[in-house]
Amino acid sequence: MGISWWSVACLWLALQRAPSASAASWAATPQTWPVPYRRFDHRPEPDPFCQPVYPFCPTGSRDGEIPQMKDRDIIEVYRLQTPVWEFKYGDLLGHFHIMHDAIGFRNTLTGNNYTMEWYELFQLGNCTFPHLRPGIEAPFWCNQGAACFFEGIDDSHWKENGSLVKVSEITGAIFNKLAQWVKEDNRTGIYYETWTVQSDPSPNATVWFKSYDCSAFVLRAYQTLFELGAVFKSPTQTNYTRIFLYSGEPSYLGNDTTIFGPHSNKTRGEEITYFYFPFRPPHSVKELILSLLEIVDKVVLEKTFYLYFNFEYWYLPMKQPYIKITYEEIPLPSKQNKSKVT
Repeated sequence: MGISWWSVACLWLALQRAPSASAASWAATPQTWPVPYRRFDHRPEPDPFCQPVYPFCPTGSRDGEIPQMKDRDIIEVYRLQTPVWEFKYGDLLGHFHIMHDAIGFRNTLTGNNYTMEWYELFQLGNCTFPHLRPGIEAPFWCNQGAACFFEGIDDSHWKENGSLVKVSEITGAIFNKLAQWVKEDNRTGIYYETWTVQSDPSPNATVWFKSYDCSAFVLRAYQTLFELGAVFKSPTQTNYTRIFLYSGEPSYLGNDTTIFGPHSNKTRGEEITYFYFPFRPPHSVKELILSLLEIVDKVVLEKTFYLYFNFEYWYLPMKQPYIKITYEEIPLPSKQNKSKVT
């Protein structure tokens, strides 16, 4: 149901051809960049309207529950990566470096294998763009993301078009501490964010917003393992997919109540709804072409993008190169690489 991957893919293809905390605390000081990802005290039940095409975590724990290991167990840690939707499209998206990341574990004493990954509850399109529901003024989002832990590693799935590489060995005691971190991270970090937004493509660019996706989870997990005492020794180059938007300094607009409520600025709400209208799923080739032209018009010609972050809206004054998908190297944590991933 709902919005599918086509929206992201079409936007990327079009623009490649285009001319070259608490809410009160940070919302009151939007000059703090990047805007902190908001944490919550519990994970709410999803709205029944949000129904996945493919079930979330069908064979594992959708709450991120992880079995206890014996303290002296030796656990091998594996880096897992494969093209997004590899199960459906093979290596197609891998040619565009659109990759999904996860972590594998193998208990050398019991021989049991496990996979841990973090992804969308209702597929990527629903996390990236909202639904426009008849009779409801505010756009409706199905943008939860969560950790999934299940027994086994599907070797062929990860090896055929991606990678399955051992990166470390840890004790069962470290693994159990990681499990506690995953449970807390999963409980407080409830929603998926596709975009990284920054001022320009340069290394010294100002980052306005960070993504919160599968690779961000893997990087946080690696950093946590490192801080718990894990040593990473893999010679493999570790690259991650990131989808960037480029804009001038964003402007804070408000939330559903202030933008779409009874005492709101109706014009602003209409502008946001109108912006998201072309991202609805097409039903014919003609509709696809028309939607694509509308997207280019808004983002490139009008230099406009409305970002939904922390359940609030921001206006992005877009600028060249507008959007870009990168496959950047981010080294495994080490004493020489002390930058903390958040």
